[in-house]
Amino acid sequence: MTFEELYKRIVKASAQNEMERELEKIRSEEYDENHLDCLLNPQKRPPVWRTGTCDCPPEKMEECKNGCPFGAIEKADGGIEISPEKCVGCSVCIDNCKSGKLTDSKDIVTAINIIRSTAGPVYALIAPAFTGQFSPDVTPGKLRNAFKAMGFDGMIEVAAFADILTLKEALEFDKNIKKEEDYQLTSCCCPMWIAMIKRIYHELIPHVPAAVSPMIACGRAIKVLHPDAATIFIGPCVAKKAEAKEPDIAGAIDCVLTFKEVSDMFEAFGINPAEMEESEKDHSSRAGRIYARVGGVSEAVKSTVERINPNREISVKTRHADGVAACKAMVNDILAGKGGANFFEGMGCVGGCVGGPKALIPKEEGTENVNRYGDEAAYKTPIDNPYVIELLNRLGLKTIEDLLENSDIFTRNFNS
Repeated sequence: MTFEELYKRIVKASAQNEMERELEKIRSEEYDENHLDCLLNPQKRPPVWRTGTCDCPPEKMEECKNGCPFGAIEKADGGIEISPEKCVGCSVCIDNCKSGKLTDSKDIVTAINIIRSTAGPVYALIAPAFTGQFSPDVTPGKLRNAFKAMGFDGMIEVAAFADILTLKEALEFDKNIKKEEDYQLTSCCCPMWIAMIKRIYHELIPHVPAAVSPMIACGRAIKVLHPDAATIFIGPCVAKKAEAKEPDIAGAIDCVLTFKEVSDMFEAFGINPAEMEESEKDHSSRAGRIYARVGGVSEAVKSTVERINPNREISVKTRHADGVAACKAMVNDILAGKGGANFFEGMGCVGGCVGGPKALIPKEEGTENVNRYGDEAAYKTPIDNPYVIELLNRLGLKTIEDLLENSDIFTRNFNS
């Protein structure tokens, strides 16, 4: 039985609440015990799994080992293995593996168990890249009801928390960038970008605002407002699976699924999101919605700084890079004094989040969808968005300036 065949059987059995019976059948057949353990206990594994013995020659295995930007691949019996401590889920190795023996982790069983066993509400936290991913006919409202049909209590657009982090980064910029040579690197959004800064370019940490990602901000806020809730993040990114487990921010997110996993869940549950009823809610501004494509964070922060302090002497000059190689080149320019900007955005995937390894549509189409959805927003920046102000008040932040002074929920220590 191949890994893919086993995966489909496990997902279907879990969705239909027939896991015990299906496991009995599987164990009477020929299967790989390691494959089964991966699917049943993904929390014990790194974000990337080896599903078979490497059949590449030794020199090719060395190429695999050296090809990981974070040094997470090590030689082992049967080929190579992925270090759980070093792997950030960038998926470069999966793309490079010509024999198809590597795959991203599968967390569907964990997610369904959370939905069925949690006493409090269970929320689907959907990444800003979601528009159009499940077909052009699936609106945010229909998607919300599709999640409810699977047992979720609601869907929350993480773009609303991208709004809050945009506001925090804009305030940090306005506070700290006082001279022409000053500059700031975004802390928002991309776990690969942050991992690169923390592990390879640690000397740049002082230029990174102490802020969590929108995913973590959303999870933390929900658990402040609903302490018995469970949170499941959904997006195009495998690296979010690693981010959610990092010791200093663990606990905000209970499980991470990719768009592909959710698509597989819809199929197993027999749900067609396009056929669901509408359920419209509108909580995010244009700034938060465009985070999903390259340049979106830069544009959001720039427009928000201009809204906060329109007469600022030093304006926001942005530069962005997408893809690991381009991000490294931009960072090397910064270190050489050739950055040419004072606000830098890095996205690990080409095109930004819409180009993530588990996006379901081409990045060009994803970018168009994100831009269109951003243009449909009722508010341009988070400072114009009354929902953001109301949410901050509910979290105990009485003014936007409190985001700089009293916002532990949105703060992260990158030196930890």
